Amino acid sequence: MVNDTPTAATVEFISQMHAELTALHSFIRLLETEQQSLLNEHTEQIQALADSKTQMVQELAQLVNARRNGMLARGIKFETGSMQTWLLTHTAINLPTWQEIQKMATHAQHMNRTNGELIQVKMRHNQHTLTMLHNATHSANGLYGPDGQPSVLASGRILNSA
Repeated sequence: MVNDTPTAATVEFISQMHAELTALHSFIRLLETEQQSLLNEHTEQIQALADSKTQMVQELAQLVNARRNGMLARGIKFETGSMQTWLLTHTAINLPTWQEIQKMATHAQHMNRTNGELIQVKMRHNQHTLTMLHNATHSANGLYGPDGQPSVLASGRILNSA
């Protein structure tokens, strides 16, 4: 049986769920922007996005903690289906919000993992490039003398002679 008159605490709880959903949508948009910056080599944006991402993760953590505290206050266990059962009993109209929160959270985790993998690929590429440059620099020691003139002979000639 559905209770048609939610308490003020239930209204607040549902309001917090909607705030969490809104924050998740914003977070996913940020992750999409981060992914595009990574793919398009817009490295100047990545630090600003990382700062925004940290702030959004903190906001989401606060919202999740508020929801969990609200769940505990209502006797909802952290088990699969418990939240859904409670919503069906007390405020069924908000069940789609909960289902979307679950879907968006899973999507955000997937996107964040993908972005992390892109960052790792970029870091390996950069490390490889730096290693090549470092090795080229060390193998080229002595190529030019202190006066800036070539000092290594190639095929019996100085490099800039014809």
